[in-house]
Amino acid sequence: MEIRDLSFASGEAPRHWHGQGRAVSVFFDNLSIFFPAGERFFIASVKAHRQHVRDETLERLVREFTAQEANHTREHLRYNHAIGAHGRPVEEMNARVERILRRVARRAPLRWQLAVTCALEHFTALLAKMILGDPKNLEGAHPEMAALWRWHALEEWEHRAVAFDVYLAAGGHALERDFVMFMATLIFWGKVLEQQLRLMRADRILSSPREWLSLMKFLFVKPGSLRKLIPPYLGYYRREFHP
Repeated sequence: MEIRDLSFASGEAPRHWHGQGRAVSVFFDNLSIFFPAGERFFIASVKAHRQHVRDETLERLVREFTAQEANHTREHLRYNHAIGAHGRPVEEMNARVERILRRVARRAPLRWQLAVTCALEHFTALLAKMILGDPKNLEGAHPEMAALWRWHALEEWEHRAVAFDVYLAAGGHALERDFVMFMATLIFWGKVLEQQLRLMRADRILSSPREWLSLMKFLFVKPGSLRKLIPPYLGYYRREFHP
């Protein structure tokens, strides 16, 4: 994997930077809010199991995974600051995400925390597949924001198997990871919906049929990438699955 220590002027982008409409811009901004707290959690959960990593190649990949995720955290903190500067409740929303992850860190066994990381890394890999697999997903986007999302997607695709391989080395198994994935799916997409509603309300487009139609068309019709990601998401539950 390559560690691309890049910086992006996300603060220079307009409030609604995506070419497919305001609600679509909000959807990407919504996802960004999860990343700083989430990626810190990912790094901690992988590092907590390094004693199980005895393969030199995997040891190197863990170091590269950590460096890539640290860079992502920095850039999404900058991105989220720009989102908040537009009058959106980003700090409050980030605090809620951090509370959920702190609760998981306090109550869940360490290997379950790593299973949570595997589940959420699968989501980021699917997001990467969406962004990299069809240029229409960033069609008309502000160049700086498009570059940021492509950079992040590329590195998520590169390290998509690292946490999973550490989980296997720590003795993880299919039944456990499937249960954790099911719970993570409910919580994560519930939060995505909640935050989408809050951000659209802050932008005064919550009651706009046009914006909702634009968002649904983008996600499920054309390019429809979220719909297309359902089969690879379900593939996670196969006993023989590997990223």
